[in-house]
Amino acid sequence: MILTLKPNTSKKEIDVIVKKIEELGFKPHISRGKEVVVIGVVGQNAILKKDIFGAMDAVAFITPISKPYKLVSREFKKENTVIKINNIKIGGKEILIAAGPCSVETKELLLEIAEDAKESGAKMIRGGAFKPRTSPYAFQGLGERGLKYLAEARKKTGLYVITEVMNVKQVDVVSKYADIIQIGARNMQNYDLLKEVGKVKKPVLLKRGFSATIEEFLMSAEYIMSNGNYNVILCERGIRTFETSTRFTLDLNAIPVIKKLSHLPVFVDPSHGVGVREYIPAMSKAAIACGADGLLIEIHPHPEKAFSDGPQSLLPKQFSNMMKELKLVAESVGRGL
Repeated sequence: MILTLKPNTSKKEIDVIVKKIEELGFKPHISRGKEVVVIGVVGQNAILKKDIFGAMDAVAFITPISKPYKLVSREFKKENTVIKINNIKIGGKEILIAAGPCSVETKELLLEIAEDAKESGAKMIRGGAFKPRTSPYAFQGLGERGLKYLAEARKKTGLYVITEVMNVKQVDVVSKYADIIQIGARNMQNYDLLKEVGKVKKPVLLKRGFSATIEEFLMSAEYIMSNGNYNVILCERGIRTFETSTRFTLDLNAIPVIKKLSHLPVFVDPSHGVGVREYIPAMSKAAIACGADGLLIEIHPHPEKAFSDGPQSLLPKQFSNMMKELKLVAESVGRGL
């Protein structure tokens, strides 16, 4: 349930309410809006204790949460969540682009790609240091060495680093280097990993599993938020259907649906969602038109030599041209790039 407090409620009064929530065995989650403070009371059968909180003078009214995902829902927070990382705002008016290779291969190549990405207008560098691959014989990533290369690219270009963590043991080392921690599609329901990144202070980008419903997707985000990390970015990256002309089916329906159900920012990864270089610019433009707050794009100067996902990687020149087109689409929907 949600406790909406009266305007100008003091910190002391809030502390009393939080203490009572914890005494009853529930978890308090505070959201400070522009006008009022709301407190989510999360726990089984919390609504049965509503009379206790209703008797408190600081509580204006109590609202049951009908959705199984509580903290993620619009019922918990009406306004959009905006995640700030230094000089950028994720979920604000500006649409943010992360670009880079699927896998970090060499330092020299990564620095070259980062320079191209920045010149074209990207704000973040993406790249995998740990790679979940279908085949155990495929390239699995450079590990911490790859993370160090990403950190060097950030130092040289100012691009923020987004990279994937694959298991609980990697959380500390990835958090050391990354600005945004990515949970890949295969790990969307790795609940131990979701709980662990819920304890860190870094923003988390959560990708939708390729067989997951939107409700399952939002419930995974709930795992992260219920452990204390409210800086969650949802990412649509395509779902598995009967269609074989593309790698996956990019579910752009998910953007407005999630925007209605949740307050969290939504990114789209058309590179993985489509898997065919030729179609990525069109789907990127469509994603922005549908309301996406950001895009993840794979680029590589020599895609035929890429260690992974070469067929879906744009050439730097193609990426530059696409960014010019994306800017026009963003302006047409009242946003910037």
